Amino acid sequence: MKKLVAMFLALTLTAATFVGCGTKAENQTADSSAESGKKTFVFGDTTFNAENEEANIDPHDTYCGWAAIRYGVGETLFKFNDNMELEPWIAESYENIDELTWKITLKDGVTFSNGNPCDAEAVKACIEDLVAVHERAAGDLAIDSIEADGLELTIKTTTPKPTLINYLCDPYGCIIDVTAGNADGIVVGTGPFVATELVTDDHLNLVKNENYWGGNVNIDEVTVLTISDGDTLAMALQNGDIDAAYGMAYASYPLFENDDYVFTSTATSRAFYLQMNYNSDIIKDDAVREAIALGIDKEGFVNTLLNGYGYVGSGAFPDTFPFGAGVNAKEYDPEKAKEVLEAAGWVDTDGDGIREKDGKTLTINWVSYPSRQELPLLAESAQANLKDIGIDVQLNVTADHGTIVSEPTGWDVYAAAFVTAGIGDPMYFFSTHCLSDSTKNRGAYSNAKLEELAQEMNNTFDVDERNDLAVQMQQIILDDDAFVFCSFLRMSMISKTNVTGLTAHSSDYYELTAELDIN
Repeated sequence: MKKLVAMFLALTLTAATFVGCGTKAENQTADSSAESGKKTFVFGDTTFNAENEEANIDPHDTYCGWAAIRYGVGETLFKFNDNMELEPWIAESYENIDELTWKITLKDGVTFSNGNPCDAEAVKACIEDLVAVHERAAGDLAIDSIEADGLELTIKTTTPKPTLINYLCDPYGCIIDVTAGNADGIVVGTGPFVATELVTDDHLNLVKNENYWGGNVNIDEVTVLTISDGDTLAMALQNGDIDAAYGMAYASYPLFENDDYVFTSTATSRAFYLQMNYNSDIIKDDAVREAIALGIDKEGFVNTLLNGYGYVGSGAFPDTFPFGAGVNAKEYDPEKAKEVLEAAGWVDTDGDGIREKDGKTLTINWVSYPSRQELPLLAESAQANLKDIGIDVQLNVTADHGTIVSEPTGWDVYAAAFVTAGIGDPMYFFSTHCLSDSTKNRGAYSNAKLEELAQEMNNTFDVDERNDLAVQMQQIILDDDAFVFCSFLRMSMISKTNVTGLTAHSSDYYELTAELDIN
């Protein structure tokens, strides 16, 4: 009876917590808009928060470009189709003049939501501001100079950049009117929606862009609600407080597998992966990293905890990708993991089930974050798996993960989610995470051969050759056990049946578009 009462109170508190959120959404959109006859849409998202480096929608700030492009405020020069192939968006075409020079022709008639023209001068100003303040973009693009002439943009790079156009499709490449400034994290873009109010970790209000160059926009007003708790998100959709949801926990999917809801799903390259910290004495031990790679039951995680909605990872990319097939990752083998640890001198001397060596207990500090609903499940699954082979895993699943892993000590393993092929090219993951100067190389990993192949890839324009190099580079980081790729996400958005035009995309970028509608 005590358990039943506790469960009831917990559900009541959860519901009460959301009432304020739901009431706010209704006050901001549904109730007031119903009176005016406008079409409104309320979108719940577990990932739109500072925890995921999305404190606002300014694409020049950390990873905030994801929110800008997902919610239809910003657009890039080119975009990806369903096969992750380039196609025009704001731009009309591009030409690779030589290995250092690219000419981009913009579409005529594209304007920002404030009516200002989106011409070459505006794009030049935007990109120059981006590389001045965004370390990752500056490294990716390696821009030497930009020239603007009407609708023609000429970009020269300091080194060959075969994937320059791909990188300009990254969400940080959203073209914004930098002359309009950044008021409270709100920027002016060319997309179908205009941001009117933003409160970090709470909500974003949008209205139709009356000047949208791409044609009619169906929805008049949108509210994006930050609902970081998966159970609360599920309850909000069930109660009708929101019209659609992104980031729903897999465990909640069965609640919506009926005629009252619609799923839009696609396989993505968003990997749930482990990054090892080479600043840690324990992680520097090759045997410990190998045992971790051997000791995690990936299939059990996907099939049991994810209800089969993900798919097992091997390398950095799904094996359906041309640069994902052909790698050899360690498979789950707890007995071999035990042998590896034993041979390295890690033995359980006191019989408590946890191994020791030279008087030091085999304990690893595992850091992750909760807003990606699958990461806490991965943490608990891995903790149980690794305990079976004699490794004590101390979990710290916290919204403050970024601060913790920014320090060289105090953590051993970082579990995170990342779209590894976000620009349709394999170099994206390596340049961001695996090289000595990578901005997300949190664990100070370094491999001379990997650096050599990366340099070769940066000078290779042939796609097949790049794919071959990517397989070799993956094998290096797998052989080093520097990263463990546990699974890939099958991304889904769930909506009420009266919602149309909400379509999952393999890039995980494009969500709220002009085609979005509600009846």
